[in-house]
This record gives sequence, structure tokens and C-alpha cells, in this order.
Amino acid sequence: MNHALTLHDVIVAGIAVAAGLAAALALRVILRWLAVRAARTRWGGDDIIVDVLRTLAPWSAVAIGVAAAAAALPLTHRVGHNVNQVLTALVMLTATLTAARVISGLVQSVAQSRSGVAGSATIFVNITRIAVLALGFLVILQTLGISIAPLLTALGVGGLAIALALKDTLANLFAGVHILVSKTVHPGDYIRLSSGEEGYVRDINWRITVVEQLNNNLVIIPNAKLAGTNMTNFSRPEQKLSVTVQVGVGYDSDLEHVERVTIEVAETVMKDVAGAVPDHEPAIRFHTFGDSRIGFTVILGVGEFSDKYRIKHEFIKRLHQRYRAEGIRIPSPARTVALQQSGDPVIPHPRAPLGAVPDHTG
Repeated sequence: MNHALTLHDVIVAGIAVAAGLAAALALRVILRWLAVRAARTRWGGDDIIVDVLRTLAPWSAVAIGVAAAAAALPLTHRVGHNVNQVLTALVMLTATLTAARVISGLVQSVAQSRSGVAGSATIFVNITRIAVLALGFLVILQTLGISIAPLLTALGVGGLAIALALKDTLANLFAGVHILVSKTVHPGDYIRLSSGEEGYVRDINWRITVVEQLNNNLVIIPNAKLAGTNMTNFSRPEQKLSVTVQVGVGYDSDLEHVERVTIEVAETVMKDVAGAVPDHEPAIRFHTFGDSRIGFTVILGVGEFSDKYRIKHEFIKRLHQRYRAEGIRIPSPARTVALQQSGDPVIPHPRAPLGAVPDHTG
């Protein structure tokens, strides 16, 4: 200490701290105003810059004010040095947290733009955030004069033990990275596993994949299981797909007339119902001479997997109504059942209802 603490020193130090706080408040107001202006521009870079400054600049102003106050006080060289190191570490910590938030936000934006959906693959976001925080932590330790070489050596030696203890977690982590890098599944895709689970992929994080079923229930699937099972992705290579509806008409039907009427109904559904593909050309393929009908398949186009239920619903309703108006018969299954009593001849009963039971009563 060069001289004794005086009232003048305290006043100067107080003024320095107050100036730092005032500058921090002024910067927050100015940067909030700039954030509103930046949000109105098309370029996204100004939003990122303002977001960084809104956190970093006020804390830096406070740290500068405290450093100026410490310089005005009659502190020893060692105390002054420690104060400066603490303030430097505080600014670096703030910068690290800000960088982690901004960089992870950029990664999330890239993931959303690649997948084209609101959901995101948080596995890359989490990895990026952890990497930035770890790097900033090491830099802060080095700035404070703490050697990081022993820490790195300990991490290297203990890496094998950590890997063995976290074997399943690491397997899920690398499986999630492999799934995203290979581009087999992205958030927003509709998938079905060989075990029966199906739904929209909402998120792929460092351990699990979250799948939302059509009834809004969530299915949690470990990444390793997802990577090691047979899976159908209904959203790739394209989201549009074809669905089939099985229909049958009586043998007395005019098949040319049936085909023309069915195509007209299908084209109307393609144009009128939400979720259908308007430019899709419906097709009919007769394929079976059944017991009581001629079976055929109608091929319709839908925008995505979940739309097929609505499309089938509307098509069957409209087709049934049109068939009734056109006099096209959709026969019900029929079976001939023979009733026989002891000593009596067999009496056939044609067109008995399906599942009739012979009457053996006297």
C-alpha cells in the first residue's frame, strides 16, 4: 500500500463504479433499440452481432468500472493483480457463455434449415455448446495462471475408464451422430420401425430420438436401437407418396364404366381434399377374380404419410355414393351352406349369409 486510504480515494473509486454501472445501463438501452432495428432487416448477421453485444458489452463496462476503482484505491501490487485477474476471468466467462449461446444458436439454425421443419436435432447443438464451454474454461484457467497440462493429462489417462463407464451413453451419442450425418433420418420425417413404432421424428439428441405418434403420444427410442433396426422412412427420398385402396364390384358390372367412374371420383378427391396431390393421375388396376366380386386397386397420391387417412376416408365415401347413383353393385360375400338331417337328401341354401350355422334341430 503506497499511502493510507483517504476519502478522496473512496470517492474516486465510487465514481468509477457508478460510471461503469451507468455505462452498462446505457449500453443495454442502446443495444435493445438496435435489436429492434436489426430484427427488421433481412440480414441475420446483425441480429447475431447485437445479441453478442447485449450480453458482453454491459458486463465489460461494469468490469472496467471496477478495475478503474481498484486502480484508484491504494491497493498492494498483489491485491491489484488478483483483482484484475478476477475481472478478466469474469469478462472471459461472460464471453464464453455468450459465444456458446450464439454458436449453438447458429448450429440450430443450420439444422432447421437443412431439415426444413421447426424441430431440430439438438445433438449437434449440445455438442457445440459443450465444446465451446470446455474451451473457454481451459482458457480461463490458463489466464488465471493455473496450468492445464496436468488436467489434460488426467483427462487422457481417465478417458478409457470414462469410456468404459459410459459405454451405452457413448454408443447412443455416436449412433445419433451417424444417423444425422448419413442423412437417413431428419427431424420431421415420418418413420416406422420393424418393431411397430411409427410417427414423426421430433428431435434427435445425444442419447435418444423422440418420435411423436399421430395420437400425440411420444415414443422414446435410444439412438443405438434406431441405428440398428430395420426402418421405413416415408419422407425420403421425397415426402409425396402413393396409397392404395382395395375395391370390388360384381361380375355383372361393366368394367369400362366402373373404371371411368372410379377415375372421375379419384380425380375429384385429388383436387378438392386438403393433403392430396392435385397433379397426381389416379390409376386403377384390376387384379382378382374373387368368389363374389372382381377386385381392383385404386392408386391415389398424398402429400405426406399422415394425409393418407383423410384421403382414403373421403375417397371411400364419395365412391360409395357415386356407385349407388350409377347403379354399380358392390356385392357382399356370399356362401352356400348345406343343411342335412339323418336320412334326408342334402338341400342347398344359396346365398346364405356368411357364417350361417346348420340347423340340426328336429
